[in-house]
Amino acid sequence: MTISTDSMRGLYTVLGCGLILSLVGCDYWPPALQAQIEQMRSETQTLTMEKTQLQAQVSDLSKAKQEVQRQMDDLSRMNREKTAMIMSLQKQLDGVRAQALKSMSSKTAQRNAHVKSPSKPAPKTPSTKKPVSKGVGVR
Repeated sequence: MTISTDSMRGLYTVLGCGLILSLVGCDYWPPALQAQIEQMRSETQTLTMEKTQLQAQVSDLSKAKQEVQRQMDDLSRMNREKTAMIMSLQKQLDGVRAQALKSMSSKTAQRNAHVKSPSKPAPKTPSTKKPVSKGVGVR
């Protein structure tokens, strides 16, 4: 049994056509499948837009968070500075109060010393005796 060249050519032609058809594929899509594909494409586009919007919101919120964190750090620093300033002023005030009390107590002690031992003699008060008249004498 020998195969003729004509039959070989026919076989190669059929195989070649089959190979070409298998590579090209079928262009027929059922309408229900096409509708599903379009719906999925539409949903994909919608989800892509929503994803982009959410990414923009996340970016904005991250920037806002960083700004609030920066402000909080600044306020914490200022709070520490103000606390240190208040403590310093409190110490100064306590020192001034102590000096004021010391000077008031020394002035009070000086006044008390002045009152107890006056430097000037006390003025004499006129006596309440009646002067003796010269005309009447006792002999």
